[in-house]
Amino acid sequence: MKPIWIVDDDESIRWVLEKALARENLATQSFSSARDAMAALQNGTPQVLVSDIRMPGASGLELLQTVKAKHPGIPVIIITAFSDLDSAVSAFQGGAFEYLAKPFDVDKAVELIRRALDESLRETDIEQGAAQTPEILGQAPAMQDVFRAIGRLSQSNVTVLITGESGSGKELVARALHKHSPRASQPFVALNTAAIPKDLLESELFGHERGAFTGAQAMRRGRFEQAEGGTLFLDEIGDMPLDLQTRLLRVLSDGHFYRVGGHQSLKANVRVIAATHQNLEQRVREGLFREDLYHRLNVIRLRLPSLRERSEDIPILARYFLAQSARQLGVEAKRLSPQAMQFLSQLEFPGNVRQLENLCNWITVMAPGQTVEIKDLPQDLVEERAYAPQPAQLVAGPASAGIAAPVMPVSYGEAAAGAAMPEAGHVSWISLLETEAAQMLASEQPEVMDILGRQFEAALIKIALKHTHGRKNDAAVRLGIGRNTITRKIQELGIGGAEDD
Repeated sequence: MKPIWIVDDDESIRWVLEKALARENLATQSFSSARDAMAALQNGTPQVLVSDIRMPGASGLELLQTVKAKHPGIPVIIITAFSDLDSAVSAFQGGAFEYLAKPFDVDKAVELIRRALDESLRETDIEQGAAQTPEILGQAPAMQDVFRAIGRLSQSNVTVLITGESGSGKELVARALHKHSPRASQPFVALNTAAIPKDLLESELFGHERGAFTGAQAMRRGRFEQAEGGTLFLDEIGDMPLDLQTRLLRVLSDGHFYRVGGHQSLKANVRVIAATHQNLEQRVREGLFREDLYHRLNVIRLRLPSLRERSEDIPILARYFLAQSARQLGVEAKRLSPQAMQFLSQLEFPGNVRQLENLCNWITVMAPGQTVEIKDLPQDLVEERAYAPQPAQLVAGPASAGIAAPVMPVSYGEAAAGAAMPEAGHVSWISLLETEAAQMLASEQPEVMDILGRQFEAALIKIALKHTHGRKNDAAVRLGIGRNTITRKIQELGIGGAEDD
C-alpha cells in the first residue's frame, strides 16, 4: 500500500497526523508546501492526500486540481479553517473527498483518513483487475468467431451487447474488447447489476453527494466516474430495475448524469459494454425491459457459446485452470490422465467455464496423487455421468419378434432414489421433451428455448411449492435458489399458491 501524504506548512499539524497514523500502522510522507508535493507526483503517488488550503506559494486547491487532473482516483482531504468554508465548497466542487475544519479532533481525522483509504483501495482493486485477467482461451470454431469479432471491434467505441449462458466468460470477452481498444490505458470497471440491492444500485452506478441519504457521510464517485475515459461493463443488464433503466438510457443518449443528491451535471466519457444470459427481446415484450434502451445497447451483439458447444476446448482450459490453481496454492500442478480428460470432455458442464474452473480448484486441493484418474473426481460428478441419459440404442428384441427395441437408460434422479429400472415401453421425460422440441422446431415456432425453459421452471417451482405447502422459503431452499429469485420467478411466470413466509 502506498503512503498517505500530508501537505501543510504548519509543522505541528504534520507531526500530530504523522504520530496518529503511525499508531494505526499507516505509512506517511510529509511536505511543507504544495509545490513540493506537486514535484513528488512526478515520481510517485499517495494512497490518500491530506492537504491544507492556505499555504505560502501554491494553495491546497491548486494541488487538488493538479492531483485530480492526473490521478482522479486519489481521495483528497482538505484541511480548512472555519472562516474558509467558501473554500471548502470550492474544494468539493473540485472533487475533494472531504474536509477537516480546524481545530480538528485527531481521532475523527484518523477515522476520516481511514474512510478515504478504503475508497482508494477499492478503486485500486478495480483498476488492477484487468491486468490480472488472462486472455480468453479457445481453439474451437465457435470461439474463433468470437476472436474475429473482438478483432473487428478493436478500434471501435461502439456499444456491445454480449449474450451467453451464466459462467460462459462474458466478462473475459468484455475485458478483451477493452484491452484491444483505444481505451486500453484507461480503467476497466465491471458491475454485476443483479448482485447489488436495488436501493444501492443507483448510488453504485452514478455516485452520491454527501448527505444524499442516511449513511452518506462523504461524496462518493460512482462506476461511471471511476471508468472515465475507459470501459464500463454492466453484467446481467436484464435484471436492472426499470427506473434505473431510464437513467442509464439518458446517459447513453446524451452522455450526462447526476450523482444521487447532486445538482451538477457530469459528463461521462465511457464506453459501455453490457451482458446478459436472458432473452432481452422476451423481457421487452413482457414490459420488464425498456425497448429504447434495448436498441441503445444492441448496437453490436456478440454471442458467446456455451462450453458444451466447444467441448474440444475443455482439455486446454482444464490444463490452464489446474496450473493457475497450483500457482495460487504454491503446489505442483496436477495432471489429468487421458481417461479422466476424455471423461471431462464428455460432460455437459451446465455451469460452463466457471464450473470447470471450480472443478479444477477442487482437484488441486482434494484429489490424491499428481495424476488424476476418473475415480479421483468428485463422486457426484462420476455418478451423474454414469446415470446421465444416453442416446437410445437398438438391441435385439425377442427372437420370436424379430424386431429391435429401444432401451431407455434410467435417469440420475431415479437411480439416486433407488428406483427400479423402467419397464418396457416406459418413456423418459427427456424423450418427451425432445419430441416436443422437435415438433416446435418443425413448425418453425419462434423462441423455442424460452418457451420450454419457462414451462420447465414453472413446473419445478409448482411442484416445490406443493411439496412445501406453499412456503416460498422452503421451496427456494429445496430448489437451491435464493428467496428473491423464486419470488421474481413466481411473479414472472404467474404462479399462484405461494405464501409470503
